[in-house]
Amino acid sequence: MRESWRDLKDLVLPAECGGCGSARAVLCAGCRAALSGAAPSRVRPVPEPPGLPVVHAAARYADAVRAALLAHKERGALALTAPLGAALAGAVRAGLREVRGDAGGAATASAGRGPVLLVPVPSARRAVRRRGHDPARRIALTAAGELRRDGTSARVVPVLRQRRAVADQSGLDARRRLDNLAGALAVVPGGDRLLCAGGPVVLVDDLMTTGASLAEAARAVRAATARADTGETLAGVMAVSERRAGPGTYVSARSAVYPSAPGEGREERKTRPRMAGPNGGDGVIRREICAAVVAASPDAFEINRN
Repeated sequence: MRESWRDLKDLVLPAECGGCGSARAVLCAGCRAALSGAAPSRVRPVPEPPGLPVVHAAARYADAVRAALLAHKERGALALTAPLGAALAGAVRAGLREVRGDAGGAATASAGRGPVLLVPVPSARRAVRRRGHDPARRIALTAAGELRRDGTSARVVPVLRQRRAVADQSGLDARRRLDNLAGALAVVPGGDRLLCAGGPVVLVDDLMTTGASLAEAARAVRAATARADTGETLAGVMAVSERRAGPGTYVSARSAVYPSAPGEGREERKTRPRMAGPNGGDGVIRREICAAVVAASPDAFEINRN
C-alpha cells in the first residue's frame, strides 16, 4: 500500500527537481546533465577491494546527483526512477563494451548468448522495510527496459540475498566494510541456473563508495556459477563416458574439472573438458562479470587520469 501511494503521489502532485529543488521538474535540465550528460566512466576505489569486477559509473556522487539518489532511496521520490535507470543503462552499456572488447555496444555483446543479466545488489531487509522499496532493484528494472528499447536483450535476475545480518555501512571505513560484508551474500537456490543460462552478468547498484558491496556480490555470483559449471561439466563427461563404455563406468570429479591428470596420454588430455574461472583463464567455460552503478565517489574517477 505504501509503495502504491508513493507511485500515485508522484504522478498526481507537482514535483520538485530531485537534484536542486526547483519547482515542477522531476529533474531539471542542469541536474539531468550532471547525471547523464557525460559518457559513463570506468571507476575504481582506492584501496580496491579484492575481487572487485570492472565497474562503470554514470556520474560522480556529488551535489545534484547525490541529492537525487538520496531523494529516490530515502524519501521515496519514485519519479526519479526513470532518469536514474537511464543513467544506469548507460553505465551497463559502457561496461559491456569494455569487458567484451566490443566497440559495437551491448546489443552485439549478448548476441546468441542469451540476455544480459542485471543482478541488483540487495539492500538489507530492514532497510527495505523502512524505505518501502528496494532502490537498486527498482532502478535495475528501469535500466533493463532502456536496454531492451535499444535492441539489447536484458532482464533483471534478483538472485542475491543476505544470508546473515550486517551492520550499517555508513559509519564504517573501507577495511571494516569488507569485514562486515565478508560472506554475507549468497545466490538463492536455483539462481545459479538462471545465471548460467544467460549472457553476461552485470552487477548493478545505485552507488559505489568503497566497492565492498560489489566485491562481495561478485564473490557470491562467482561461487554459485562455479559450482553450477562444475556440476554441468561432470554430468556431461559422465554422459559421454556411459555412451562410450556403458553405464557404471567410473569417472572422477578431477577429470571433469582439471585439464589433465598425472598419467594421461596426449590424446586423452586433448579431449578432457576444462574449467575456467569467471572473467578469464583458459578453458571452454567462461562467465563475464562486470558491474555498473549510477554514481561513484569522485575519488574513484581518478583511474581515468593519465
